[in-house]
Amino acid sequence: MAVSATAQEPDFAALQAQTKKVFEDRVTPFFKNYCTDCHGIYRMEGGINFAPTLAAPGASSSAKSWKQALANIKAHDMPPDDAKKQPTDEERQMFVEWMQTIKFLSPKDPGAFVIRRLTKMEYGNTLRDLFGVDPAIAAELPEEVFGEGYLNTLSPLQSEQYLSIANEVLNRVLAPKDEPPTEMQKRLFGDTPSSGSDLRAAAKSVASQLARSAYRRPASEAELERLLLVFDLAQANKLDYQSSLRLVLKAILVSPQFLFITPAKEPELDHAIVPLDDYQLASRLSYLLWATMPDAELFALADAGKLQEQSVLQAQVKRMLADTRSRALFDGFGAQWLGLMGLESKTFDTEMFPQMTTEMRAAMVDEARLFFDSIVRENRSVIEFVESDYTYLNGTLAALYGMENTITGPEMRKVQLEDTNRGGILSMPGILATTSFPNRTSPVKRGVWVLEQVLGEHVPPAPPNVPPLEKQDKQAVENLTLRMRTELHRTNPVCANCHKILDPIGFGLENFDAIGRWRDQDQTGGAIDAAGELPGEKRFSSPRELKAIIAERKDELARNLTRKLLAYALCRQLEGYDEIVVDQLMVTIAKDGYRMQNLISEIVTSYPFVNRRIHELEVPKSNGQ
Repeated sequence: MAVSATAQEPDFAALQAQTKKVFEDRVTPFFKNYCTDCHGIYRMEGGINFAPTLAAPGASSSAKSWKQALANIKAHDMPPDDAKKQPTDEERQMFVEWMQTIKFLSPKDPGAFVIRRLTKMEYGNTLRDLFGVDPAIAAELPEEVFGEGYLNTLSPLQSEQYLSIANEVLNRVLAPKDEPPTEMQKRLFGDTPSSGSDLRAAAKSVASQLARSAYRRPASEAELERLLLVFDLAQANKLDYQSSLRLVLKAILVSPQFLFITPAKEPELDHAIVPLDDYQLASRLSYLLWATMPDAELFALADAGKLQEQSVLQAQVKRMLADTRSRALFDGFGAQWLGLMGLESKTFDTEMFPQMTTEMRAAMVDEARLFFDSIVRENRSVIEFVESDYTYLNGTLAALYGMENTITGPEMRKVQLEDTNRGGILSMPGILATTSFPNRTSPVKRGVWVLEQVLGEHVPPAPPNVPPLEKQDKQAVENLTLRMRTELHRTNPVCANCHKILDPIGFGLENFDAIGRWRDQDQTGGAIDAAGELPGEKRFSSPRELKAIIAERKDELARNLTRKLLAYALCRQLEGYDEIVVDQLMVTIAKDGYRMQNLISEIVTSYPFVNRRIHELEVPKSNGQ
């Protein structure tokens, strides 16, 4: 049985027709009435033009404009307060509700397939698994630019770096000329053929095996012939057999087939959408969960053509998540989602926070890594990311929890938490530190982090003409707490709509200082006021109560994590039909309490993960366009 969606698909055609009708009858007039005078063909305030968006509402190129419009209309930031015409609350709600259905304007599509380059971590891990070298051999490569995807190009500098690393690998695993082969060299190249043997035929056999491992799939005849041209050139220059194979291996290590994850063969163009071949699926799965090449079991299943079977693919997910290599999912996805990638180099005021040593920063990241890993490996509910009663501490980090007298030593260990204000990612020191300034907390940054990273809201950027707190009249605010100073922003009508939602969240975490320690007074000496209210008359007065409110929003929390993890798995931003896939995933994982392994398994067997688009699909246009 081939892999297929696990939840029943909706009546796509009927929903598409309904969505299109609402667009033409209500959404288009809404935009023409309130938006296109300033954001149309003849006038493009802020460089925004909704004319192409209204002409092709379901096109991927329109997604960014719709997302920006939704955020501004929900926050009442647009139209501006001085506009002559303002939409009613009912009109705004109509657009918000229609945006939940825009996904039905896109055709069933697995999305653009990304033939992507290995990340720095994946590259180092793959060299380790191929040759037994330390992954740190890749340390000289630049750090990745993180996001929902990966760069798929190579600069001249990177090409030189890959060549340098390839030479270093060969020097470590192969014997110098005129010395007997080492054990690794024999495993890679075998023995030198006897005199009179067909050296090219022997080299082809070796190259085929080397390429199969490095390319993570069988090499084509054309690819093998290119490698043999390297062997021929070496032989023409009087190099011996082993030295000639050394050059072949170097060619493999700097080839696009090694540095990028490529298909086993190009599919025929008779169909717009085709399943991934088994080898490509094996690599996509292995680099997602292990950040390295497929192991022998995955290769064997690919050879047998078994990975297209849903039950086989799900069984592999379970096996791989039980393996310690699955901790790579935190390093690739978890740390990026939580925003911890920059903590190591983040600047803190050393006089105010001398505790932020290298050891402390490492412990903060390790806490998040072990906590993330426990939710994955124990198949806990994703809701526990927000509300849990345990964490992982060592003696260094325990000092921030006020537990330095009970937990000592450098080893991280699981700790049951008695303080219910603690537990979960909202109260983790590493995240609290990441969302602070070098010398103080930032209720705004913390509020934005919770809304965007935890609940999946899109917060519009701050207007360019609003000064930061540091630019406020110092004499006028010298006796104000940080909360009072922050609330001054809400007296500005331009800021009020966003700040009334995000500020309370940040204030609810103000009991934690800039590095995550509990406090009852802020740096001015004023008492901490952690009380607030969120939409729906949800009131709280402590981090404990705020976390409970966030945890109650299970569907939003789980949907956000699902979207982010699916985007990471596909190495691209989500668009169009992907949102229908997310709906199907949510139906399935909700049945079992949003458990993490179930979520990962459903993503790996989802339509966009196991299929690829070969050429563009037609996107419906609006009437009259």
